[in-house]
Amino acid sequence: MTDDLPLFQNSEEQPLSEFTEKAYLDYSMYVILDRALPHVGDGLKPVQRRIIYAMSELGLSAASKHKKSARTVGDVLGKFHPHGDSACYEAMVLMAQPFSYRYPLIDGQGNWGSADDPKSFAAMRYTEARLSRISKMLLQELGQGTVDWDLNFDGTMQEPTVLPARLPHVLLNGTTGIAVGMATDIPPHNLREVVEACIHLLDKPKAGVDELMQHLKGPDYPTEAEIISGTDDLKKIYETGNGSVRMRAVYKKEDGAIVIHALPHQVSGARVMEQIAQQMTAKKLPMVEDLRDESDHEQPVRFVIVPRSNRVDIESLMQHLFATTDLERTYRVNLNVIGTNGRPAVKNLPTLLKEWLSFRIETVRRRLQWRLEKVEKRLHILEGLLIAYLNIDEVIAIIRNNDEPKPVLMKRFKLSDTQAEAILELKLRHLAKLEEMKIRGEQKELEQERAGLQKTLGSERRMKTLVKKELSEDAETYGDDRRSPIVAREAAQAMSASDLIPNEPVTVVLSEKGWVRSAKGHEVDPCTLNYKSGDEYQDSARGRSNQSAMFLDSTGRVYAVAAHGLPSARSLGEPLAGKVKSPDGATFVGVMMGTDDARFVMATSSGYGFIGKLADMTSRNKAGKAVLNVPKGSKVLAPVRVNDLKGDLLVALGSDGKLLAFPVSELPELSKGKGNKILGLPKAASAKAQVELQAVRIVGPKNSLKIVSGKRHTTLKYKDIEGYVAQRGLRGHSLPRGFQKVASLTVE
Repeated sequence: MTDDLPLFQNSEEQPLSEFTEKAYLDYSMYVILDRALPHVGDGLKPVQRRIIYAMSELGLSAASKHKKSARTVGDVLGKFHPHGDSACYEAMVLMAQPFSYRYPLIDGQGNWGSADDPKSFAAMRYTEARLSRISKMLLQELGQGTVDWDLNFDGTMQEPTVLPARLPHVLLNGTTGIAVGMATDIPPHNLREVVEACIHLLDKPKAGVDELMQHLKGPDYPTEAEIISGTDDLKKIYETGNGSVRMRAVYKKEDGAIVIHALPHQVSGARVMEQIAQQMTAKKLPMVEDLRDESDHEQPVRFVIVPRSNRVDIESLMQHLFATTDLERTYRVNLNVIGTNGRPAVKNLPTLLKEWLSFRIETVRRRLQWRLEKVEKRLHILEGLLIAYLNIDEVIAIIRNNDEPKPVLMKRFKLSDTQAEAILELKLRHLAKLEEMKIRGEQKELEQERAGLQKTLGSERRMKTLVKKELSEDAETYGDDRRSPIVAREAAQAMSASDLIPNEPVTVVLSEKGWVRSAKGHEVDPCTLNYKSGDEYQDSARGRSNQSAMFLDSTGRVYAVAAHGLPSARSLGEPLAGKVKSPDGATFVGVMMGTDDARFVMATSSGYGFIGKLADMTSRNKAGKAVLNVPKGSKVLAPVRVNDLKGDLLVALGSDGKLLAFPVSELPELSKGKGNKILGLPKAASAKAQVELQAVRIVGPKNSLKIVSGKRHTTLKYKDIEGYVAQRGLRGHSLPRGFQKVASLTVE
């Protein structure tokens, strides 16, 4: 290299930022226009269009024999689409799967995947394919001057830039794609409904979404699952080009069982079964006893769910399964397509259909114009042939006597080059007298056809009528009934955690040391259970496994713990302190269970208390809720359940052996606090002589009260207790002699 020559001769300098920006924009436009988005005209991405065209060039029509898929993929890659074979084959497979495409464009033979696993298809060397019947509507006008052609990637062949679709395929099968900075999600639709909407739009070009939706109800997927989106949601999609569609599986009741017989689009039945089975294993579906897959060739989807009993609310169960599994699914909609102007845009339904109709009308115009040119060219040739027949002897003489007869014929009979060439190419057999009659007949037919073509091309109304007629014919040929019924429903809601817990009777037992456990049933006697050394029975409550056990501690705080999470009574239990955050030094004095409106008497040894509802004591906080105010030097008494506010008596026992009874309704109902006076207690000179409220009990008309003092015991029936009834807050009456120090007070 000489010094007078620059190092980079004929090079161009450019800032890196400009170069990278231009390179990325070029790449983005390539991905958008040539890879990911469909064209409004034929609704196909470039790879799909090339597969369909390559198959037509291979002669793989619906009437031909199937050929190996590898043959098709090889042609597509070698001639039109220089990309990966696996991606090309996957695009081909998608167009052949009846569970993926509403109207499959390819008729496959072999393993093309299943609805459970769409990607389980066999390799392309095993499968065979040909075009399906409906693909004809994309190809039958291809060689009639209807579309533009462009050179393939190496410039050796030509390929169509778009296929001359006779139907709005962009809506029929829909498509999904992700480009740079944009995506498309077009759902499939019913062919007949789309055609009806197109015809209506041709008749009334100013029709809005409301009018079009009278014909085009909504998407129509290749499954019989319900579309549960409301009319407003569907209308929003067609007005804006964006939105979502919700689909739900369809089930029926059969001999007490639930039979699911249709799944949402692209939902795997095996995956749904797995999701339900996982919930059953985790004991989150206690109302389900069995789950079976009875699908076969006759019934591709048949999943049987057996409820535990006929009391199970099937509607609530299915709502929960819809919300927690793929039995209900939402599909995004984004009507983003490449328009006839070559630019991508999100279009609403009227715009999309109008643009396709303008494409269709232009395609038909080009087809008719192409045919008109063919007819005129043929008529021109027939005119020359007639001249030759009328002067057959002279024509033969000119041909025999001249080395170059064409210019002589052209000059003698005033023929064009095309006419003269046609005369010279006539075969001797066509010189028969009968041929002249055939030519005149053909000429007459072509003249009539030319007149019709010229009328149609010259009239917008005739053009629209022709398009409507062809749309109706294709709808009759390829159309079918709607598969996905549209039934507006609310989105499913999952059951609450408490609804999913088994509703069984349990007895929650609390020990003096604060250990807790749960026994099944209400028949268990907590006193007979085994306890740790140095520990013994403190309190118990009966309830249901789907309720919370409410524990009261010595500071007056109440803690809620789910009963189903407590250890079994077969063990010694677990420390309650590990499940809640109680103050240091606090001990647990009682347990409560019941519905939210269950009432309990909350009292302290100071002689004060109130009636509290469980709903007012409930707290999700592990630190509990302060409910009962405990005066200094007082102790918290175990809570006692109130069964009947009108008939029950509250019995209060003082530590000095005095007993007071009064209607429980006289005690106020509070959400928290110290409460009101229950039993009047005398003031003592010293702490040792202090009289306290020892116990409170609730006695109903059918109950009796057992009093134990040392070795002595006595039982007071309801009518006997009435002798101790007085006004709330008084001192009460002394028990019989020998019962000044009561060891226990039990309601039987």
